[in-house]
Amino acid sequence: MVAQGVLWILLGLLLWSDPGTASLPLLMKSVIQALAELEQKAPAAKASHKASAWLLSAPSSGPHNHLYRFLLEAQSLDAAEWDPYSLSPELQGLTKEVARHGVRDGQEYGVVLAPDGSTVAVEPLLAGLQAGLQGRRVIHLPLDSTAAAQEAGVTFPDVAAVAPDGRAPSSPGLRDAAPDVTTANIGNNPPKATTGSPDVQASLPDAKAKSPLITVDSLLAVTLAGNLGLTFLPGSQTQSHPGLGSEGCWDQLSAPQTFRLLDPRASLLTVAFLNGALDGFILGDYLSRTPEPRPSLSHLLSQYYGAGVAGDPGFRSNFRRQNGAALTSAPLLAQQVWGTLVLLQRLEPVHPQLQHMTQEHLAQVATNATKEFMEAFLGCPAIHPRCRWGAAPYRGRPTPLQLPLGFLYVHHTYVPAPPCTDFARCAANMRSMQRYHQDTQDWEDIGYSFVVGSDGYVYEGRGWYWVGAHTLGHNSRGFGVAIVGNYTAALPTEAALRTVRDTLPSCAVRAGLLRPDYALLGHRQVVRTDCPGDALFDQMRTWPHFTANVKTRPARSVSQRSRREPSPLTLPASDHQ
Repeated sequence: MVAQGVLWILLGLLLWSDPGTASLPLLMKSVIQALAELEQKAPAAKASHKASAWLLSAPSSGPHNHLYRFLLEAQSLDAAEWDPYSLSPELQGLTKEVARHGVRDGQEYGVVLAPDGSTVAVEPLLAGLQAGLQGRRVIHLPLDSTAAAQEAGVTFPDVAAVAPDGRAPSSPGLRDAAPDVTTANIGNNPPKATTGSPDVQASLPDAKAKSPLITVDSLLAVTLAGNLGLTFLPGSQTQSHPGLGSEGCWDQLSAPQTFRLLDPRASLLTVAFLNGALDGFILGDYLSRTPEPRPSLSHLLSQYYGAGVAGDPGFRSNFRRQNGAALTSAPLLAQQVWGTLVLLQRLEPVHPQLQHMTQEHLAQVATNATKEFMEAFLGCPAIHPRCRWGAAPYRGRPTPLQLPLGFLYVHHTYVPAPPCTDFARCAANMRSMQRYHQDTQDWEDIGYSFVVGSDGYVYEGRGWYWVGAHTLGHNSRGFGVAIVGNYTAALPTEAALRTVRDTLPSCAVRAGLLRPDYALLGHRQVVRTDCPGDALFDQMRTWPHFTANVKTRPARSVSQRSRREPSPLTLPASDHQ
């Protein structure tokens, strides 16, 4: 199979190479270019076995390697026996630079910039693709066995995995019925992995029950479950897990080479890693359900990081959080995290963090990790930081907000009038609005706290912690959130509405930034303006937290206003105040 053989070659190249300096920019289109070049050069029948073996001989002894060896069907082979099909020198430099995901000294390695503006870790993406091409191998672990994997005679299986029969999933291919699952055991008997999809209604088993089975899905294990569990183990440098979902900034967007994290305490579960893991999970699931002939991987990734798989704009990287949430649930993911930790404990009995952990403790780790991931990551909108859209520096000294706040003020931008549907246009709109606010209005920064595009992303303005310039006389009392476009007669996309109505405020409430009893208001309710437009305002009347009867404070006098905050009478029709 061409796709699987090509992927093994690229995985081998990535995991064998020492990280270096890429001669190509660290862009997703460069990774896609490498795949396309391999697809043109590599006869899959010869590449599949040897490239997978080369992956095993990669000089890595970490838990990822144990999972990859066991779940991704690798065997040992002397690396000298393999003469890989050569990539161009530029692409070889790229593979060295994205060799493995890692975080060191505030810098994140093994990540690339995608066309939608998101940063993606390559390693979990490729692992998910490979697991999907194998048809999602399933392992069942009996909990009554206390023998370590090596003591029990566990060997790495050499099984020719076959994708289950099925039809190509419908848009976006996330809800087809799962095929039947057959079982394999690890413990007293060597395992034999099988293919299929796990029961999506699975729940966390009782660790104290007599001989329950834990089901481990190879796709979830190599993308999300293993890393979630390991990161939340005691002693994993995630006390209170402050670094879950940390963002960062590229040195430049046109030809990125260096990615530095905004949070120096960041764990390995950065936004970029979770993006790559989700993409690998979503695309791996799609591949496992798609019958032959499958699309080439370069074509699939071009669609997914472009206009959408099979022309479906909802099945693209912009909506990975929504699509990932549709594929899993908290009980399922908790069971997978627990099962993967138990599997790792048996594959690597001397793991320093796992060797003294009971199954009850591992189950609790899985529960905590899953709760944090589902609520703090999947339950929150994806927010592009200021550096991602090219924000100019703040002019002056920002005033901190006194959190939590009690109001959320909704705006439309009016100008730009058309909704922005891709990163390039949304980022350009953000820069244009900031220039207008700073240069024409003489404000210190873009006025809004956040701006919502129709591309699936939220764009950081003044953010969660600084007083904005969005709702005259009320800027210190609430966050100002604008949707790009003119919504006098038309409504924003459902995704944009859901972000403002549900995900952004609920995420802020959970984080202690917005009061649980917050009031949601249209700009026109507290300032003389038509904002946020008749159509949007009428829609807002049906939302939870909308408050019709508002007792507002009178607008402050000129002497009471913050420096450079103009009277609303000086504003244009868009009325950003």
